[in-house]
Amino acid sequence: MPVAPPRPKDLPLTALRAFEAAARLGGFAAAAQELGVTPGAVTAHVKQLESTLGAPLFTRTPRGVRLTALGQQTLPAFTAAFDALGTAVNDLRSAAAPRTVHIATLPAIAQLWLSPRLPALRAAAPDITVSITALETPPNLKRSPYDLSLFFDDTAQGRLTPDTIFPVCAPALAARLRGPEDIARFPCLSDATWSDDWHLWSQTLPDPPPIPQGPTFSLYALAVEECVNGAGLLIGHETLVAAHIADGRLIAPFPQRLTLERGLRLWSDRPLRPGTAARFVADWLRRAPFPSPAPTATHP
Repeated sequence: MPVAPPRPKDLPLTALRAFEAAARLGGFAAAAQELGVTPGAVTAHVKQLESTLGAPLFTRTPRGVRLTALGQQTLPAFTAAFDALGTAVNDLRSAAAPRTVHIATLPAIAQLWLSPRLPALRAAAPDITVSITALETPPNLKRSPYDLSLFFDDTAQGRLTPDTIFPVCAPALAARLRGPEDIARFPCLSDATWSDDWHLWSQTLPDPPPIPQGPTFSLYALAVEECVNGAGLLIGHETLVAAHIADGRLIAPFPQRLTLERGLRLWSDRPLRPGTAARFVADWLRRAPFPSPAPTATHP
């Protein structure tokens, strides 16, 4: 009579993924954000895995968690395995839809930089479908379903343009400004993503004026539109407001500009093979002309 002993249970894949993300990112909250679940779910998965193994993977402290020796020993292999799995999944997805390109980008870049270029891109490659997802932070391209990432960061490789900032406003408001000291008389708009813009730019002045607190917007594109509507001054990111300046909707009333260490960067964590749709789109975006900013306005 054949013997059929019960097979030992496999370790649950979701728990292994939660452990790897928490270990790699240094915490359950960061892992939850990457995996798109709650921190409580990550905690439960890790506890389940530790219970199944009969050994702890993390040491809990009032300041957070840290890996045990067992966790440190096993993390590199799991990271490599999930990276390989992510690559295989993305290769499968690309093979199933070879003429579709998925781009992850910041909402402001999607609305103010990428969207105006899409008609010309469609005309250049009508057989390619470009899908855009707006995210607040760059995704892990080894694990997520995106071919290209387009964000501001401080890495030089893949940079399209520097990030230069300066105040902008509607023409009617610009006519009432004589110099940077007049900023104190008008609302200064800001957005949640770049909340320190005004402080950074004001340090270029020998005598920085007080910056009145104006409305704060969760979307930079909305702040730009309100600036066009005359609601106040806004720190413009040249890459994003160049078209508004070129057509006169916004004016740069002062000559002082600040170029930050970061810049607009387009990259992929996977090789973009020649002849693929993702490679074509990436090359096209790198060659796409930037709108030429109008000369800085001066006032008597």
